[in-house]
Parts: sequence; structure tokens; C-alpha cells
Amino acid sequence: MDLHVLGWNAHWRDLFEPYVSLSLLPGRVVVEHRGAYRVETEHGERVAVLAGRLRHEAGRRSDLPAVGDFVAVRLNDSGPTVIETVLPRRTALTRRAAGERAEDQVIAANIDTIFVMAGLDHDFNIRRIERYLAAVWESGASPVVLLNKADLCKDVGKQIGDLRAVAIGVDVHVVSALTAAGVDALAGYWREGVTISFVGSSGVGKSTLLNCLLGRNAQTTAAVRAGDSRGRHTTTHRELFVLPGGGLVIDTPGMREFALSDADEGLDTVFADIDRLAAHCRFGDCAHRSEPGCAVRDAVERGEIGADRLASFEKLLNELRYEASRGDPAAAAERKRRGRIGAKAIRRMKRDA
Repeated sequence: MDLHVLGWNAHWRDLFEPYVSLSLLPGRVVVEHRGAYRVETEHGERVAVLAGRLRHEAGRRSDLPAVGDFVAVRLNDSGPTVIETVLPRRTALTRRAAGERAEDQVIAANIDTIFVMAGLDHDFNIRRIERYLAAVWESGASPVVLLNKADLCKDVGKQIGDLRAVAIGVDVHVVSALTAAGVDALAGYWREGVTISFVGSSGVGKSTLLNCLLGRNAQTTAAVRAGDSRGRHTTTHRELFVLPGGGLVIDTPGMREFALSDADEGLDTVFADIDRLAAHCRFGDCAHRSEPGCAVRDAVERGEIGADRLASFEKLLNELRYEASRGDPAAAAERKRRGRIGAKAIRRMKRDA
């Protein structure tokens, strides 16, 4: 395949220049599935493994290849292609991986536009959309909100109005992936070499929309639960597809939980209204709770900002602070100390009861 179809341009050519003399070839990761990779090169698609040096020197999980990465590979006639290095990313959508270790997980790399999908059914949740938008802004890509399942919503106008109040500066489109209504309006977001991606909860319709754009059933779909519109994980891996007429799309599995990682700038962008007001608080370290002269609380009392939006901002900010402290040994020790004190107090209360 011509790599220009996959987004290869002068920017990537310059970054790859040091590897030409090492007899390496450029490629783009198109599939990642439980540590296995498929890489598209000018010699075709190849199954690829990580070079031992790359695996050894990767200090963090986020240093390993992800779908969308451009890589330098070594082709082998008698074995799998070897990924020797990952070229520096232009953008990267990340989340904090589950588990004890404070590690970032790259969901997809080198994306131009990320469509945050929400269903206009029982699973519509503005607070979740705010979380996704913070991650997308932090990634360096441009967010667009897609409200899917328009055929299931009786009051689309209200949902759009509620969303526009929090999705500041973000395009919002209403579509029905099942009937293709509104999908034509999305074509302006991609062209040859431009990469888009979809993120959202399971069952929101990402795979259905992808199949609609591709004109074929590339991904399996399944009905959501009738009671709460929650979906099943029909997509189990990340994969890059070439769209008819140009453009690329990365499909990702649905995520029930999306923990933010290092998204301070993204949070400031999503909550730009609160950030502007905070500049007028009497105290520079105002927590917007009970401090006198708090411009943010005053705006809430006047009805300019919803109390639930402020609560969402505080929740995400506290989450970021907690995740940052997980990598700080002193902060971790203090959390454990407080936990022990709390546990002792609970035991004493039970004994005295």
C-alpha cells in the first residue's frame, strides 16, 4: 500500500531519516490485539513483534506501539517483522490504566479528529462526555461530539441544548448510524491521509457507524440491554481502517470506565467558563467551596453555572490530583498512613459500641 494513503508525509519522512541508513522501513500500526501487532508497509501488511531492545528500553507502558503509530521496522524473510522503534507522536489519546501502578495507556496515536459518541437513549450522560472531552483536548486532537440513535430520542433539541452548554467550542452532530441519517454531514472531517477515531461507551454505536462509513460489515454489532441501554463489548481490539474515497478511522473498544491521566490543560479547556470565573476569586487558591469572595460560587448561586457542572469539575480535578500522587512515593505513604489511622478509628468505634 502507498503509505501516503495512511498519512505518510514530509513530517514523518523527516523523522524517519535517521533510520534509512539502518536498512529499516517505515510502517504504520493498523492492529493491536493483546500485545500482537499488524503493521502496514509499502511491501504489504505484516505481522510484527517488538524488538527486544524496544521492549527492554520502554520505561512506560505508553512507550510501546499503539494503533496509529508510525514505526521503523525490519523485514524478515523467515520470520515476523520486527518493530525497532516508534516515531514521536503528533497526538496521543491516553487514559490511566487500571491497576496499582500509575501507568498511562495509549488508546490510539496520531489522530486528527476524535468523535466522542453518546447515545440519545437511556445511556446519555453529559458528565461522561465532559470526561471524554478533557482527554481529547489533552491528546492534541480536535474533538467533535456525535449524538447517535436520534431515532430513539423524543426531545433531541433539549439534549443538544444541555450539551452545548458544556461542550464549549465543540461541533455537535446528531446522527443515526442505523439509518445513516445525518452521516453525510461528517464527510468534511476527513480526506486522504487524515485520521479520525471514535470513543465512547459500549453500545453507543461506534461499530455500527464504522460499518456505515465503510459500506460493509467490518465490525460485529449487538443490541444493547433494554433496561439501561448498556452495550456488550463486541469490539475487542483497536484497528485502523481506510475509508472509501480517502481518510482513515481507528475503531476502539467501548469503555465503561475512562480514568483521566495528566489532563490539566484538557480540563481547563472543557471547563473554560469556570476557569475564567476563578481568575476573579478573592483567593488565588480558592477551592470554590466556602471561601469568601468566590466568583465561581457566586455564579452558581446566580444560575450562570449549574451546581452539577461545578461538582463534575471538582470530581475530575480531584481525580487528576490523586492519579498524579500515585507516582509520588511521599504522597502514597501519606495516603497509607491516613488509611491506617481511619481503620484504627473504625475498629475503636466498633469496640466501644
